[in-house]
Amino acid sequence: MSYANLHKADIKAKVEQLLSKMTLAQKVGQMTQAERLTCSPAQLKQYHLGSILSGGGSCPGDNTVQDWVNTNDEYWAASMEQDQDHLAIPLLYGVDAIHGNNNVRGATVFPHNIGLGASHDVDLLKRIAQVTAKEVLATGVEWTFAPTLAVAQNNCWGRTYESYSQYPEIISQYAKAFVNGLQANLDDNSVIACAKHWVGDGGTTNGIDQGETTLPELDLRNTHITPYYQALDAGVLTIMASFNSWNSEKCHGHYYLLTEVLKGEMGFDGFIVSDWDGIDYLAKDYFDTVALGVNAGIDMFMVPENWQLFIEHLIKHVELGNVDISRIDDAVRRILTVKYAYGLFDKPRPAQRKHANSESFGSAEHRAVAQEAVRKSLVLLKNDNDVLPLSKHANVLVAGKNANNTGHQCGGFTIDWQGVDSNEKIEGGSSIWQGIKALAPHAELSTDPLAIEADASKHDVAIVVIGETPYAEGMGDIRQNDDVIIEAGSQIKGQLKVLEAYGKSLELSQLHPEDLALIESIHAKKIPIVVVLISGRTLVINPELAIADAFVAAWLPGSEGQGVADVLFGDYNFHGKLSFSWPKTNKQAMSSRHQTCDADYLFPHGFGLKY
Repeated sequence: MSYANLHKADIKAKVEQLLSKMTLAQKVGQMTQAERLTCSPAQLKQYHLGSILSGGGSCPGDNTVQDWVNTNDEYWAASMEQDQDHLAIPLLYGVDAIHGNNNVRGATVFPHNIGLGASHDVDLLKRIAQVTAKEVLATGVEWTFAPTLAVAQNNCWGRTYESYSQYPEIISQYAKAFVNGLQANLDDNSVIACAKHWVGDGGTTNGIDQGETTLPELDLRNTHITPYYQALDAGVLTIMASFNSWNSEKCHGHYYLLTEVLKGEMGFDGFIVSDWDGIDYLAKDYFDTVALGVNAGIDMFMVPENWQLFIEHLIKHVELGNVDISRIDDAVRRILTVKYAYGLFDKPRPAQRKHANSESFGSAEHRAVAQEAVRKSLVLLKNDNDVLPLSKHANVLVAGKNANNTGHQCGGFTIDWQGVDSNEKIEGGSSIWQGIKALAPHAELSTDPLAIEADASKHDVAIVVIGETPYAEGMGDIRQNDDVIIEAGSQIKGQLKVLEAYGKSLELSQLHPEDLALIESIHAKKIPIVVVLISGRTLVINPELAIADAFVAAWLPGSEGQGVADVLFGDYNFHGKLSFSWPKTNKQAMSSRHQTCDADYLFPHGFGLKY
């Protein structure tokens, strides 16, 4: 798909006709996106809002598919009530469905992007996007803030797992496939995609989330801008601005990057949306930030709580001449064009749409795709003495904090912003332990921190599932100290927000010493050990790797732990190859990748064993 839909004569005519009828307040309303919890349907109509979103954990009712449909239906109805003060313009409802419709109970949750990058399967990515689109549509939602096209260059970054690879060439392939899978022909099976975050989010100094990306323009283009060309070639309709700065100027206020490069040089004809309160850091005074963001080229503003103040300020700026009405018209024209091109004006209310409350939500068919994705994402790093594949008749001891925890294996952005810490909220899937037990009836689960049950006379092998616990965004950052935020020149103006970091080292033995203690305890019993690492990035694993007989990087596999068991027990061979180089030392791990030759790593990009 290209941008042909956006240039159809009938759509252009409809947009211009509607635009000519709109008041300034109605135009500014279309540029405004509020969080569901802060805006009632009546307020949406009163202020003519163009969009609503549900942030991480903002789930209506009991978080069922029906609750989502009912909520979206109410907002849609309010947006379509036409009277003398309000024009009927359907709203867009947006969510972060970034690894499946990960917000909703019972959804099919796919591996995070770092795992999908290891699959090196472009067709699989497209099918994942198609399933995601159907499960988003089932809830009445039309817009997902995906795919993430970040080119992660430093493992310290808490969003590394949202990146497919350290290489833009790999991400470019996935970008086109994923956008095509989500948007397809802009028919009843499609949702609106949003490539993010424009631009350089994966290249910040010290991997600080929302920090400073200091690069020559040629390097920015060759590394971080490159994947967007394929997203645009696929016709992505929206792009989200990034929190980070480029060479000391915040991307949310960067006229050159937003308007001259993206809209002008690259020919992006959709609309740009800000990130969550993304304009807040452009100036100390909020009134000033509004004008800076609009004039830089942002078209729709994600202002979850401050949306009324944003509207008030923007109207005032136009009246004072700080923002030209032509800039407002350009933004609204882009928003309306996307809504028309998607067919939003012709769609029935959400409850009456094709996929509303679809029985395919979380279905066996959809989970089969996720299970395939898990199998193909696993990377075998070590297999001494051919300990793998395991016999289904073996007496297997299963241990480790991540063995029977679907919340941990799904990672952040699952049900809640920072993820969940249990099986209960991830309905319909399987933990790795449950997958193992389904194949190996003699398997035994130990919940003891040191697996005191381990006994070489009773257990042929131990599967130890270790690694990280869920995090998202800045709370996943690794920082030796908080000074690096200042040293990184993050250019966050006004109030400096410092989230608690995940840790101070990328050595697994420092982040989670309990994991090494468990492995050593079982090793002392002379039982062969298969380590399965759950993580959102490559970590320094030297002592754990040395003890293990086999070592598997499972990333953040999502809701279908059965896929891990399928490969461990030989139903499928390993397929995955590293899309990130694996570090030898903490110093190397905490450095940007371009500073180290690939050959110097513990495992180079592209490494991955088979049986």
